[in-house]
Formats: sequence, structure tokens, C-alpha cells
Amino acid sequence: MSTPALARARYINLRSYRRDGSTVDTPVWCAPLDDKIIVFTDGTSYKVGRIARNARVQVAKCDARGKLLGAWQDGSCRAIRDDPEYDRRAYQSLNDKYRLWMKVGTFFSTLSGRVKRRLILEISVDD
Repeated sequence: MSTPALARARYINLRSYRRDGSTVDTPVWCAPLDDKIIVFTDGTSYKVGRIARNARVQVAKCDARGKLLGAWQDGSCRAIRDDPEYDRRAYQSLNDKYRLWMKVGTFFSTLSGRVKRRLILEISVDD
């Protein structure tokens, strides 16, 4: 299996599902790791709860505001918890891709205390 092409996009739209089946689209940064796409988010965000209830997601290339730049692809998503080595590798991949932007974001998240709430999400895109 090879790294999904979407992992090279600057932003992807992550579509998750509410209990009633309606969708919520969220533009996020992403990076490749172990033939998957990883993103980071606030671990207390609603998308984490939606994904915990329903792991099915869709992803598509987009711009920073979420405007689609590609077709939706089906996949599944899971939160990575209690795996410091995986977290280290995931953040290294994100840092390699976003460089200064990631470092600046981490700096301000550290100042505000939000960095402690960060959580890695792992997306597997269906073939």
C-alpha cells in the first residue's frame, strides 16, 4: 500500500457524521504516516466525539477555507491515544511538512495551554 495522494495536499476537508446522519466538514492540515493520513486536532473538539461514534469519514483536497479542490474519498478514522512513540512520529511528519507554520502554531498553543489537548487522528482511505 502506498501513501494516499491526499497526504500531499496542503489542506484536506475531513467530513464526519452527526448522530442524525448530517455531515460536518472541517478543513485540516494533514501529513503521511505509515500509508495513512494523520491530522491533529483539539482532543475536546466535537469531531473527536463524532468519529468515536462513527469511524466512517470522507476526505477531499480543499483550500484553507474548505472549498473543495478534489473529489471526496471514503475512509475511516480513529483517534490515537496513549501511544507516545506514534505521537512523536506523527508530529515529526507534520513538522517536516509544515515547518515554520507548525512550529509557530505549536508555540502559541503551548502559551495558551491548548497543546496539552492535542490529539492525533489517523485516516485510512478506502481503495
